[in-house]
Amino acid sequence: MAIVEMELDVADGVRVCGYEHIDGGHAFEVEWELPDECVCEKCHRRQRVRLEWGRRMQVVRDLDVWGQPGFLVYQPPFHRCGWCRHRQWLLPPFKRKHVTVTYRFEEQVLRMMIGSTEEEVARRLGISAEMVRLILKHRLQEERQIDPQRVITDVGLDEISLKKRHKLYATILSDLTDPKQPRILAVAPGRDQAAAETCLKRLSEPQRAQVRNHRTDMSPAYTAAGEALLPHSQQVVDRFHVAKKLGEVVDRVRKKDACLQKEAVCEREETVPLADVGFPQTAAGPDGRGARAPGEAVRADSRPVPAVLFPLGGHGPL
Repeated sequence: MAIVEMELDVADGVRVCGYEHIDGGHAFEVEWELPDECVCEKCHRRQRVRLEWGRRMQVVRDLDVWGQPGFLVYQPPFHRCGWCRHRQWLLPPFKRKHVTVTYRFEEQVLRMMIGSTEEEVARRLGISAEMVRLILKHRLQEERQIDPQRVITDVGLDEISLKKRHKLYATILSDLTDPKQPRILAVAPGRDQAAAETCLKRLSEPQRAQVRNHRTDMSPAYTAAGEALLPHSQQVVDRFHVAKKLGEVVDRVRKKDACLQKEAVCEREETVPLADVGFPQTAAGPDGRGARAPGEAVRADSRPVPAVLFPLGGHGPL
């Protein structure tokens, strides 16, 4: 029997108590510390938790493990109010209400949305486009507070297209202080300066002052937002857009200068004689005048024609 060990990054207070490999996926059974008290959502009374358990196991999509989908599985606990008998589910610390994906899976979806669309991300992850749209909706509606003690020195501002062939965009603010573990900090609808400033204002003033680099594309809206709210930061344009603009300039200059095109074409052209084509030498040709001399090209009407020269780039004479 072989024993395989793996390291899992789980939320604080979450324990892995079981594992099973099912149909090309990895299922981890988890449990977490439950509260002693809670406030009823219906009657708003604070009371001790009266713990009960749901009958069906809850499956939540998590990050991939070894290139295969990962899932967190748990038996859902709930509290039964002693006053109004309302049943209230006790949510785990790794997911939000009415969603079957973890917080970090949501962040992965948002990162994959950069330069892509809902349909493409859904196809790559094996989920529905509606699920991707729901994740974006929740992140756009929430106003998650960023830990004011978090040290942030590098941030990124990117735009995402919510739907192909539709002018629906959003702006994402990412923490790039640790390149190996980028984190999504804020999401705002639109791709203008107001959207970028909305994301940056989620950071506290001391956090904005300690940012040293903000990475963006060549959008003037992001440039203006960085100059307004990041006083000590230097803008860094990503290499993709620099290479794209450089290629456009080179291509435009090449098309405008006809001499460059002519020289490039002439260097590749070499003229070679066309191979002689004729009928087999017989006693009488098609017109009854006998066979043609070797090297004399012949058409179907048996009239001699001169040899033809044509360009053949990259090869010497045949």
